[in-house]
Amino acid sequence: MNASTIVIVGAGQAGALAAAELRQQGYAGRVVLIGEERHAPYERPPLSKDVLLQPQTARCAIHGETFYTERNIELRLGAAVTALDAQARTVTLDSGEAIAFDSLLLATGARVRRLPVLDALDTLGGPGESVHTLRTLDDAQRLVPVLQAGKRVLLVGAGVIGLELASSAVELGAQVAVIEQAPRAMARCAPPVLTEALCDLHRARGVALHLGSPLAAAARENGEIVLTLEDGTRVAGDAVIYGIGVVPETALAQAAGLRVDNGIVIDAQCRTSCAHIYAAGDAASQWDEASGRHQRRETWENANRQAQTAARAMLGLAPEAEDAREADWFWTDQCGLNIQFAGNMAAPEWLARGSLEAPPCVLFGLDGEGTLVGAITVNQGRDMRSARALIDKRARIARETLADPAQNLRNLAREFA
Repeated sequence: MNASTIVIVGAGQAGALAAAELRQQGYAGRVVLIGEERHAPYERPPLSKDVLLQPQTARCAIHGETFYTERNIELRLGAAVTALDAQARTVTLDSGEAIAFDSLLLATGARVRRLPVLDALDTLGGPGESVHTLRTLDDAQRLVPVLQAGKRVLLVGAGVIGLELASSAVELGAQVAVIEQAPRAMARCAPPVLTEALCDLHRARGVALHLGSPLAAAARENGEIVLTLEDGTRVAGDAVIYGIGVVPETALAQAAGLRVDNGIVIDAQCRTSCAHIYAAGDAASQWDEASGRHQRRETWENANRQAQTAARAMLGLAPEAEDAREADWFWTDQCGLNIQFAGNMAAPEWLARGSLEAPPCVLFGLDGEGTLVGAITVNQGRDMRSARALIDKRARIARETLADPAQNLRNLAREFA
């Protein structure tokens, strides 16, 4: 492999995995991995769970302490890239140092979408910082003293992170209220049949859910935070954590003249509109045939997949035979349940194998012609690989067969191989 220089901006999941893949493929040139945070690259899924529940023992590092030095990967932590010159092929750090590259990977990720009405609360005085978001390891560590027994925690946003936080907070003994402007929780990523059952479980654990309730005002009153909803409901607490989505970090790409459309636009090989610059992870926007538009996929799996694709493309290697890729997959852990999702969560029909009230259970999403297009496993993760294979094959299976726990999914998947 050429002894050139590859720079990776962003030391998160995609950046760290891309650096590892370069070495795995035998690249002998210089690899520079640049991250704004001072922590070594870590995984985000544990932040709303293990890091809060077991702060002394939780481990979320992607690789071991010596991984980067053993592979001669230059890990620049606590360093921000302030400029990218696509023509000169240089990036400039906040220290003033310029680094030349032959190929560049932008794995800049995303930042939390801000909610000014809540951010303003910390400018009004009060007992220290009481308005939080969760995106980084530092954010999670700041939440540890907040989520304690007897604390009243207000969560704004009932997406995956919001409900995971609700679950963790209850386990730690906090009193929790969740406020969501949409009429149901996790509306963008899960069907009603699941979210309704999940909300019932949260309520049974003491969580107050205010769904379809947009936030109208926020104030400090007599030492507590009071949120007023549009219907006039007032909810009081000691701290607020909000999560209303993220915004892709595209500033460098835009300033360098790269094409941006709901993220940094990339092709199937993760190449941007500049031939020697690539992008991967939460900041990258890739064409989706099903929807007919560019889409970002904010999942752990997508970051890994695009990191591998980009690394191979930068080395001039053909993509692996994953272009017949499995259905998109992600997961959440809440209320003692491991819930895994694959495929189309907007399927018009959902069929249950087992009961959501007494897991394990599998839900199958069918389109209007009875084709399997989505699946959800609840405490039944061993069935997910087979379910994804059946989705990929666009299998049509009799409803009574899908609903029958005696029918082995692995055997069914083999029939369609």
